[in-house]
Amino acid sequence: MDTAASPLTYRAATDADVDGIVALIESAYRGDASRAGWTTEADILQGQRTDPEGVLEVVKSPDSRLLTVERDGGIVACCQLEHRGAHAYFGMFAVSPALQGEGLGKTIIAEAERWAREAWGVTEMHMTVISVREDLIAWYERRGYRRTGEMTPFPYGDERFGVPQRDDLQFELLVKPLA
Repeated sequence: MDTAASPLTYRAATDADVDGIVALIESAYRGDASRAGWTTEADILQGQRTDPEGVLEVVKSPDSRLLTVERDGGIVACCQLEHRGAHAYFGMFAVSPALQGEGLGKTIIAEAERWAREAWGVTEMHMTVISVREDLIAWYERRGYRRTGEMTPFPYGDERFGVPQRDDLQFELLVKPLA
């Protein structure tokens, strides 16, 4: 069977998925393996991107859904959706580096937006992106997100989020209306 033609399936993550999701997120953002895709943060952050405790917290939260995306029985992508009143927060987005550039990201973010709008009735999606990630921000802008200029500090000194390789990291809020 041609893997590229296999359909994607979406479901809520379970406790049993935690280790696989952590491995996927790490592979998409950290270390040399992440360089196979374009979402790598290996040049700006070392160390971990997430951990099993953080992923399990999202899985267990009643206001969150960790959307797991599978193809041929294997996890190929994931994203966090968190209900925050009139908007949803989109985070923890990862696509397997080997599959990046095939259009999966566009498909998955559209499904996440649809799900949040229909399940929670939210009118906006919010996310934060490291402000120096211009290529990633541009990708989100092409999906309809806009930069707000609203910044929050990077958690320097908290190695649960990685070890920064530069001193100018901060998060910028991006927002998209969900029609």
